[in-house]
Amino acid sequence: MKSRDKVSVAEARAAALDVLLHNARGPYFGLPRTAGWGYPEPYTRDLMISALGILASGHEKLIARIRRVLQVLAKNQSPLGHVPSLVHDPEDRGASDTTPLFLLTTAIFRRVTGESDFLAEAVEKALRWMDYQSPSDRVIVGQMPTSDWRDEQWVLGFGLYVNTVVYSYLRLFDEHEKAARLRQLMGRFTITAEVKHRHVHEGLVVRHKPYYALWSYKVHGSERFDLLGNSLAILSGIALPSRADALVTWVERECAALRKQDELALELPPNFFPYVRPEDPDWHARYARYNRPGEYHNGGVWPFICGFYVAALVAAGRHRLARRKLRALTQLVRPAREADVTFGFNEWCRAQDGTPQGQDWQTWSAAMYLYAAICVERKDTPFFDEIRSGEGR
Repeated sequence: MKSRDKVSVAEARAAALDVLLHNARGPYFGLPRTAGWGYPEPYTRDLMISALGILASGHEKLIARIRRVLQVLAKNQSPLGHVPSLVHDPEDRGASDTTPLFLLTTAIFRRVTGESDFLAEAVEKALRWMDYQSPSDRVIVGQMPTSDWRDEQWVLGFGLYVNTVVYSYLRLFDEHEKAARLRQLMGRFTITAEVKHRHVHEGLVVRHKPYYALWSYKVHGSERFDLLGNSLAILSGIALPSRADALVTWVERECAALRKQDELALELPPNFFPYVRPEDPDWHARYARYNRPGEYHNGGVWPFICGFYVAALVAAGRHRLARRKLRALTQLVRPAREADVTFGFNEWCRAQDGTPQGQDWQTWSAAMYLYAAICVERKDTPFFDEIRSGEGR
């Protein structure tokens, strides 16, 4: 990096740590806040994703907060092994990604601390719960609409994002046979025929495209692009190097086209595209208020997901592009919507004009910026390097 970029990134990294320390203790049993002011609650998925940056940073105080979060989640786990959506509320259930994220974070926490048996009983219960989340009883996990991080978007059946998390924790828990089976299933083509024949199983590979489908189930599915799921596919090694390289090239080309069409004002990709529009069959009436094209889950630019994308570029060996996108992410996390701060670390920005639209000082925005910066600096991807290169591939 040039010296002026180093200063800018260094400033943003310091600011990210300030956000995380500010949010480390909130009003709910002293658990961390999801955002500096707007979200005082400890949302499980946000904090589990944030753990990537925190654990990679080596910051002892913040790592201690992650320990506390994991312990409370284990205490509030359902009798069947499901992990709640709010860390402090055992009755707030139904999310498809909280249990996989708990397993992934616990596996990484064990490696960072050397505590190989940390929360052993809770992990065993959670693994058993996940075994029962496959409708086909073949490892690949199904979900209900709006049950993952996208509470305003339909992902039905076998979703890409959740299954990339499942693959990742299976690798870290040395469940290599299951992981290989899952990768094989995800690597099958989506089914586009009117009839699904017996013993023909749907997958998540899109014909003639390098990326993976958003979701697939029987003869239904969505081939729209999910940046988070595909970034995790690269990071975890589900996408082999040749596919990862082609996928990155495709993303950059498609984003250039969006800019020419005035559908994207930023140098970073939207979380999802092409945007769903009112005339599309997958449009829902509620989207008109909460999920308009280029906004929120329907194409908003999310700093935490862009952090995953920068890390995926490092994993794909695209280091020059990763440095360029980190500089763009450094600019993206500057504006605040309401707070008088130097770095806003806002929740999400509108694709068409880049304006921040969510909550300022979002915990996962700060943490994933930190993770992305560490990846670019080190030219590796903490924790995911092991997932990609471990035995059992």
